[in-house]
This record gives sequence, structure tokens and C-alpha cells, in this order.
Amino acid sequence: MSRRHDKLGVKQTIQRTWMDKTVRMMLAGLSEKQIRTELDEYLATQRQSGGVGERGKRTYGMAISLLASWFSPDKELVSFRDDALQLAEIVSPDEWMPLHWAVVSASYPFWYNVALQTGRLFSLQEQVMQRQIFSRLKEQYGDREVVARNARYTVRSFVAWGVLRDSDRKGCYLKAKPVAIQRADVAVLLLESMLLATPSAKGLLASFFNNPACFPFSIPAMSGIKVSELNTRIEAVRYSLDDEVLHLKHMA
Repeated sequence: MSRRHDKLGVKQTIQRTWMDKTVRMMLAGLSEKQIRTELDEYLATQRQSGGVGERGKRTYGMAISLLASWFSPDKELVSFRDDALQLAEIVSPDEWMPLHWAVVSASYPFWYNVALQTGRLFSLQEQVMQRQIFSRLKEQYGDREVVARNARYTVRSFVAWGVLRDSDRKGCYLKAKPVAIQRADVAVLLLESMLLATPSAKGLLASFFNNPACFPFSIPAMSGIKVSELNTRIEAVRYSLDDEVLHLKHMA
């Protein structure tokens, strides 16, 4: 299991516009040092709520760590990130959200696990309470205040990205309409992010297409052969007439 799976790391609400700005700088060819400098200046004026106002470096520096999922990923995630960046160059910026989701989920599996528990709850009920999500996460990460705090920032990031909606009750959320993924290569990138966020780096193909962690999206089904054709890092193995298992080759 990679060290990625142990860290929490979502230490404040992350606005999607910050992710967009990071990708734009990468597509413009800025170096990691230049991106960090630009983000230093930019985030000093951006509040977690989405408004504008001065912030201390210690606060916005936490955001840069998560934005680095794009411009400074772990070595094992570089080729995955490169594919995500190529897709960002092809599709409209309005379609970048699934790419951001994939990149953050792979770099910070805690984000993926918060989404997984949120999606599981939505499969049982129409509204989800924040405390219900926290309760489920504590079974995995332990009953620590830092877990609840990071989960709270993650959930508020989901709201900021438009995949959750606040209800009339504080701490109660509604699911937004899922984003339909039209491109097969974007769908496969999301599948790979789920594999990267899973300690075993493998699982049944059908379980990934129906994964509660992808509740913000509607992902088109495809065969394991098609997945492998679109992404050479993923191998599909048929175990029976109906079961195919996906696994990451470099982590097998």
C-alpha cells in the first residue's frame, strides 16, 4: 500500500476555480516554481468560501499542497497526471471537473473515501447528514478530530465544486444532478483514479462502473478490453462469463 493511502491532507475547502487556474498555468508551460509563486500571490487573496480577502500564508499554503496533485504528483502518478493534462488540453474548461476529481482522488485517497461513504449513503436515502459521513469514516480512519476536520473540508469542497447542494438544514446535503461523461478516455481516467485510490489497485470492472464514490458522474459502461485499449497501464482479466477484474500493471 502506498503512503498516499495513509494521509488525509484536505486541510481546507478547495475551490474548483483554484484547480482550473492551476491547470491553465500548466498548459501555458509554467514551471513548478513559477506555478507555486503564482499560486502564492493568487491564494493570498482567495477565501475558502469563494470570496475575496487577505489570508495568511499558513492557511493558503495548505491549499497549494492539494493543488500540487496536478503540478507535482507522486512519482508513481506522473504518467496518470500527464494523461489527465492531455485531456485538459483537448476538452473545454467547462469539462475539467472530472479530471480534477480523478487527479485529487488518486493523490489523496481520503477524498475518494469521503466520496465513497457519501455515495453509499445516497444509495439509501435522498439527503445525507454530515455526521453520518463522519461516523462511517471513523470506522476506517479512527475516531480522531483530525479525521472529522479533514472530512468536513472535503465535503465543503464537494459543495464548492457543485456535486453536493446545501439543504435547508445545517449539515444536511442533497446530491446534485450527475455529470454525464461523454468521452470514453475521460471515463477510463476516472476508473484509473479509483484503482489508484484503492490499496489493492484492483477490483471487478462492474464494481467500478457502479462505484458510489463516483456519485457526481454518470459513467458509460464498456468492456475490460476497451478499457485496456484506451489505457495501457490497466489490465483486464476475465474470471468468468460475466466477471472481469481490472488491475494496474505497475502495482501488480
